[in-house]
Amino acid sequence: MNECTVLCPEVLDQDGGAAMYKSLLKQWSRRSTAIVLDFASTDSIDSLGGAWIMKAAGYARQKGVDFSWKGQHDALSDFLEMLAPSLQASPPARPKMPGPLEKLGEVIISVTKECGEFLSLTVDTIYWTLIAPFEGRGFRFNAFIDEVHEMGVRAVRIVCLMNFLLGLIIAMLSAKQVEAFGIQIYVANLIFIGFARELAAVMTAVVVSARSGAAIAAELATMTVQEEIDALRGMGISPAQYLVTPKLLAMLVALPCLATLGLISGVLGGAVWGIFVLGFRPFMWYNQTLEAAAMDDIMQGMLKTFFFAIAIVMIGCHNGFRVKGGSRGVGLMTTRAVVMDIFSLICIDIVFASIFYYLLG
Repeated sequence: MNECTVLCPEVLDQDGGAAMYKSLLKQWSRRSTAIVLDFASTDSIDSLGGAWIMKAAGYARQKGVDFSWKGQHDALSDFLEMLAPSLQASPPARPKMPGPLEKLGEVIISVTKECGEFLSLTVDTIYWTLIAPFEGRGFRFNAFIDEVHEMGVRAVRIVCLMNFLLGLIIAMLSAKQVEAFGIQIYVANLIFIGFARELAAVMTAVVVSARSGAAIAAELATMTVQEEIDALRGMGISPAQYLVTPKLLAMLVALPCLATLGLISGVLGGAVWGIFVLGFRPFMWYNQTLEAAAMDDIMQGMLKTFFFAIAIVMIGCHNGFRVKGGSRGVGLMTTRAVVMDIFSLICIDIVFASIFYYLLG
């Protein structure tokens, strides 16, 4: 057997252990099948020397070879006997990788558990929003006003700007497509119908989800990490009553108003291009827009905003309550909430489009 035998110094302390380990590295070769420490010349050893012995044992495990020792006298035997479990420990076995069925089962269990948590939060929110106030159990009106200001008033500028620019872009692209047919005036119809049915509600909801939805998730996630949610439960206060209900009602009020402003801004954006670039007179563009205006289109767009508002708040609160870990967990749940918000908005919009196309079209 090709052993790598290392002769240990008389005193195996910090300096002696370092010299021993250095000698080990120098004598080691790829043909070595074992590492053996020879304590024949060693008279004394301390804890630092024992640490160097453990490091030598770790080196042997790293190389995948046996580790042993010999030549120790009675004084060293007791010390080495105490170290033996650490020196001879085998490397931890690699965890068994789960198979496809195990992974599928884990996903199903995780999704089922999360759906149950979301359903429980939804039931609590429905109770504290629609039933509890009429039973005299209180409603945080001041918190509701603050949330309306935060979600609605402070979002007016960005919502109007985004919809105005979108209306400008759509008018620009649409006018170029119909230029060959000489019907550029109908761009006014396209802008109004598009924003009334789809764009104002969807664009506004996306902006609000990125702004307020992320803020809701981050706020509740931070409170969860700091155990403030547990403190509320300990005081007998329902988090759904104290935190979720004011946000939900505020969003139900704010989002339709913001979508209405988004509709006006989008139409104005298209009008700017039609009047100042295409050269139409203001009253012609105004009359053409009024001819395209239909209450059914407006109601179709506004109806979606209520469902968008519910989705944004409930998803943000759900992810905020589920956070685990510290600041990194808060960031991950905030990102997850925004992604889920936007995905849910598209799904809701598809459902409404299908209803209006197949049932009410």
